Amino acid sequence: MSPVFGHGRLRLYLLKLLQESPRHGYEVIRLLQDRFLGVYSPSPGTIYPRLARLEEEGLVTHEVVNGKKVFTLTEQGEQELNARGDELADLEQEISESVRDIAREVKEDVRDTVRSLRDELTQMAREVRQGVKQDEQRIKQEQRETWREHKAEWQRQKHEWKRQAHEWRREWKQHWAESFTGHGPSDADDQLGQMLAEFVQEVRQDTAAGRVTEETLATAQDALYDAARRIREALR
Repeated sequence: MSPVFGHGRLRLYLLKLLQESPRHGYEVIRLLQDRFLGVYSPSPGTIYPRLARLEEEGLVTHEVVNGKKVFTLTEQGEQELNARGDELADLEQEISESVRDIAREVKEDVRDTVRSLRDELTQMAREVRQGVKQDEQRIKQEQRETWREHKAEWQRQKHEWKRQAHEWRREWKQHWAESFTGHGPSDADDQLGQMLAEFVQEVRQDTAAGRVTEETLATAQDALYDAARRIREALR
């Protein structure tokens, strides 16, 4: 029970509530909850026995309305309230002060709760921003690594293409020399050599200009293999 209600004081306050208006037991409980802002909530086991005792003493009476006992203050109850008027005034003053204290404590609790919630939300927002930043850094790092891998693969393909082109040219010269052994330079030799030199120069220019992609490189490799095969067959 709340410290406000010392010995016999809840009994006195129940008489005061019934003086205001006839009430049933649950209404009395709810009214006490409201006046004490929900902090003090007497149980039915506290209120109903006291109402029954007040009725035994002739201070209240009841009638059944819609299946509920509605208690009303009797003339004898009015006389007791009048006789204890000073005590009742002190009790109401104490209740008012208690309610103010409760309201102040509730306000402070709400303020502390809001402050704590704000701090938690701030921390959560900070963690979210840090997480997003870390994700962005991770994505950028993965993109850089992917770009380096592609660049390394392109360099490897480019080197392989140069090696194969060199090998193809060496084989072509060898077949050309074998086909024309014992013969002096011919117009066909000069013309084919000039065509090869122009082709190699054109490929170098395209590579330097960045126009050679992985797809065109693969196509060029296939074309060189096919050209080498056909030239070998033509020179045999």
